[in-house]
Amino acid sequence: MQGKAEKWEISLKALKDGNEKYLRAYKSDGDISPEARLHTFRNGQSPCAVIVSCSDSRVLPESIFSAGIGDLFVIRVAGNITDNIAIGSIEYALSHLNAPLVVVLGHTCCGAVNAAICGGAEGHIKSITDKIKLAIGDENNDYAACKLNVKSEARAISNALSQENVSAKVIGAIYHIDTGKVEFIED
Repeated sequence: MQGKAEKWEISLKALKDGNEKYLRAYKSDGDISPEARLHTFRNGQSPCAVIVSCSDSRVLPESIFSAGIGDLFVIRVAGNITDNIAIGSIEYALSHLNAPLVVVLGHTCCGAVNAAICGGAEGHIKSITDKIKLAIGDENNDYAACKLNVKSEARAISNALSQENVSAKVIGAIYHIDTGKVEFIED
């Protein structure tokens, strides 16, 4: 029987392989067949990873990783930030669906990160940019700020999960909008 550590490594390899496939694709290649729908209906879902992604319409986790129905548990929110509700969703996927890996997926040209850099957000958007600003400080380079935000969220998720005695590998990643390549941050 594989340990959880081995499972997350297998999941990470599947994501990396899926992204390589995506880089050569002209259409989404995940299995969305009637058979896959019926299988998950009868047997439930067993995602290989939780993806905490930005809501940006250019960032499609299932496509980016060539995943199909039941393969990923995706949580999307502007700036790929988390709150207690998102952490609860992550905790559910780890403890009830046995997903062994959490990936915080930021991306280049992120409007939420840019808004945090520029300041001046109002309304509910300010709650997003304020959290990102705490993560990025005075950084004003888009890529560097994105990376800081991803690392901060990965740490926050790890800390929240450890308080609940839920274990999983949590890593960051950056999706490059222009090329489609996912850069994994495993430090």
